[in-house]
Amino acid sequence: MQTMQKGFTLIELMIVVAIIGILAAVAIPAYQNYIAKSQVSRVMGEVGALKTTVETCILDGKTVAQCDIDSTATTSNMLDPGKPALAYTGTSGATLTAIFGTNAATAIAGKTLIWTRDDDGAWTCATTVDAKYKPSGC
Repeated sequence: MQTMQKGFTLIELMIVVAIIGILAAVAIPAYQNYIAKSQVSRVMGEVGALKTTVETCILDGKTVAQCDIDSTATTSNMLDPGKPALAYTGTSGATLTAIFGTNAATAIAGKTLIWTRDDDGAWTCATTVDAKYKPSGC
């Protein structure tokens, strides 16, 4: 009576483990970069939403310092709670600054994203995050 061998050989299992290891070595850094870039984009949008409040304040004839800008409008848990997440200055110019906290990806923690309004009413975005995480509108 002849018995049939069942299962995988050791070399077949080692090949599968090697393939999974190679895929993980490529996929994990790519995923971390994606997460960091999406966090920067999210904060850019949330802080950018406060531009409307600043514009309304300025059009009402108030200085930015007289306005109550609700910085809690951003729900991002990536902003640093220990530092002023949003600050505004100037009269017809304004600056909205977001500082990434420890809940953000490690590559962007401590970096800033700044929306600046000049006296002509044009908004510009600047950030200290690396170029590979920078959104196209900033």
